Amino acid sequence: MSFTIPSWLPWSLTAVAIGLVLLQSISHGRQIKALRSSLKERCDTLGRELHATASGSMGVGQRLVASERQLHELRNALDEMRQNDPLRISYDEAARLVDLGADIDDLMNTCGISRPEAELVSALKKRQAA
Repeated sequence: MSFTIPSWLPWSLTAVAIGLVLLQSISHGRQIKALRSSLKERCDTLGRELHATASGSMGVGQRLVASERQLHELRNALDEMRQNDPLRISYDEAARLVDLGADIDDLMNTCGISRPEAELVSALKKRQAA
C-alpha cells in the first residue's frame, strides 16, 4: 500500500496558506487602522483637557500671586498702624516706667491711662520680672 501525494496538493495547500495569511494581514490592518483612529481621538481629547487644565492653573496662579501681593500690602499697612498707634506708645512708655520703679499714680499721670490700665501694666511687668 503505497500512498502517493498528488503534485497539485502542496501547491494548493501553499495557496490556501498564503490566502489565509493575506486575509489575516487585511484583518490586522483594519484593526490597526481602527486602533490608530481611536488613539488619535484619545490624544486629541487629552490634549484639549491638558490645555484646559493648564489654562485653569495659570488663572489660579495669577489669582494666588495677586492675593499674596494684597496680603503683603495689608501686612505692611498693619505694621504701619501698629507703629503709629498712640495707645501702644503709652503702654510701651508705661512698661518702661514700671521697669524704672514708677508706681500706679505716676503711670496714670505720665502716660494718660486709667487706673485699671495702669494696674494691669504694672502687674504684667512685675509678673514678667518674676
